Amino acid sequence: MKQLIRKTRAQESRTAIERLYISMRHLFNRGYYRPGSKSGTSIVESLRTLQPEIYGSINDPEKVELDGLVYVITRLPKGIEECRLIKLTSDEGYRESDFPVLVPSKRRRNCYRIDPDQMFIEVTRGRSEIYDVLTHLTFLFLESRKIRKKAIDEDGRETWVWKKIREIIEGKIKITDKNREVTISYLSTILGRTFLETERAYRRFNEEPEANNDLFHVVYWMGMLAIAEQASAEGAREITFTSTLRERIGLHIYGSRWAANIKQFMFEQGLLDRPLHVISANLHSVLNSIYAYPALGKEIDDDLSIIELATNVISENPDKYMPIITSFGKENGLYVINDESGTNIAVQIIDTARVDRSKLSPELKIEDEVWSQKPVILVMDYAFGEQAYETMDELLRPFMGVEAEKQMNLVSVNIMGKAGILVGDKGDIMIPTAHVFEGSADNYPINNEFTSENFKDYAGRVFEGPMITVLGTSLQNRDVLSYFKNTSWKAIGLEMEGVHYQKAIQAATAVRKVIQDGLILRYAYYASDNPLVSGGTLASGSLGLTGVLPTYYITLKMLNAIFSAPAAKSPEVLQEVDINKS
Repeated sequence: MKQLIRKTRAQESRTAIERLYISMRHLFNRGYYRPGSKSGTSIVESLRTLQPEIYGSINDPEKVELDGLVYVITRLPKGIEECRLIKLTSDEGYRESDFPVLVPSKRRRNCYRIDPDQMFIEVTRGRSEIYDVLTHLTFLFLESRKIRKKAIDEDGRETWVWKKIREIIEGKIKITDKNREVTISYLSTILGRTFLETERAYRRFNEEPEANNDLFHVVYWMGMLAIAEQASAEGAREITFTSTLRERIGLHIYGSRWAANIKQFMFEQGLLDRPLHVISANLHSVLNSIYAYPALGKEIDDDLSIIELATNVISENPDKYMPIITSFGKENGLYVINDESGTNIAVQIIDTARVDRSKLSPELKIEDEVWSQKPVILVMDYAFGEQAYETMDELLRPFMGVEAEKQMNLVSVNIMGKAGILVGDKGDIMIPTAHVFEGSADNYPINNEFTSENFKDYAGRVFEGPMITVLGTSLQNRDVLSYFKNTSWKAIGLEMEGVHYQKAIQAATAVRKVIQDGLILRYAYYASDNPLVSGGTLASGSLGLTGVLPTYYITLKMLNAIFSAPAAKSPEVLQEVDINKS
């Protein structure tokens, strides 16, 4: 008798992830689908099987998932809950139109409200962005069905409490200090949540009123779309993809523009031959670590460390201090390249030849030999998933000048990012030894110059080991992550870009050999969430000041390593070009 083989929950979840991505790629190539019809069933069922941590109670038929709802709404354009027709487009000229640009507060993407029914979302960051949007839209679809069940009774009539919600939206009932708790109790009934849970979600929605509608509005329109869809096929929700988007995806169109603009700027400024250090990070920590101390010298205590300056001064009043620091930086070697390519990745270039070393914070340990070479630091804002490969791959290609094709004088690549942790808590630091790609056997060992020993004086905990590059933060699954943590993989955390960066770096150094030998790699992440801890996912709320300490601590480690790096080599001219034939 054959033994019955039963899948573990981790195996079921991994299969669900694979099915989910196969389904999304199929529907993308097809050009459209309806979440409520047969074409959307595969995505819905796979998401239900997967039960991502960030979507919480997605499988509870009675309870609307509130933390997940906050997470999703802040990453989609304002008003999307009102639109039944969603179109994903490439950069097709809408930014030149009169349609107002809607940018979600937690995700950099241009969106356009075409009319009451239609929302266009511009996708310029690769497949990862498509998967991100589609899983969020599927989540909204599933939660809207729960709302519909509470809004319409078994006889097809509006329930009493839904009529109250309608009166609030129509302005017949005004929310005041006196009746706020009464109105929230109406909402808690519709959501199947406790009063306290609903009140907390209501407050979270009101934190950024300019970026998203309030909880009453979102819930009402989610319910209305679900009701309309059940009533008539004409009310069905539909997601479409433009032919231009389908043609362009994966072609590096935006990444090549982005990298070409950067290298052309560096060439014009005479920076291309100088030792170059690339840092993938936020756009404030390197800036502040170098320029804040001299820029704010007269306004601060000389005894303040860079971390104390960031935490106790700049973070307390960024609107006052950041313009001062940025203005000072622009007078002393800082160039800001705002993105016009469509990648939504801004860049800062710091020319140390124009920086007065004597005025810098004493925490920056600088070797005379390194400083004499006048290194250049290129800081690129965070990429998103697969976009990391596109941008890094294009950036590391030789500069195609009029007279020659020339390698950049790249000395180091430094990756700092936020990541989910599996073995610690928010604020801890992770030093990867390898990146493993979720859903495949692909793994990328890293010759990481950083080790846990470099961070032994950190106030929190530091972990060293393999990290998982996940297909999307919204698909974090407890069973899969537990598998990677508890088996011989011994994974310490998860993020979205590591494999993609390393794939581009290895191609440039080992295969195409367009980057000189001896490239230094430094990877370090700080924990923004722990998806294995209840209430510890990204959906539970912002990291806040908890992230300031590790961000600046890692930044200082990177800068001090850069300023003590070995001597750089001169870049090679790969191919002479006949100007007359160019």
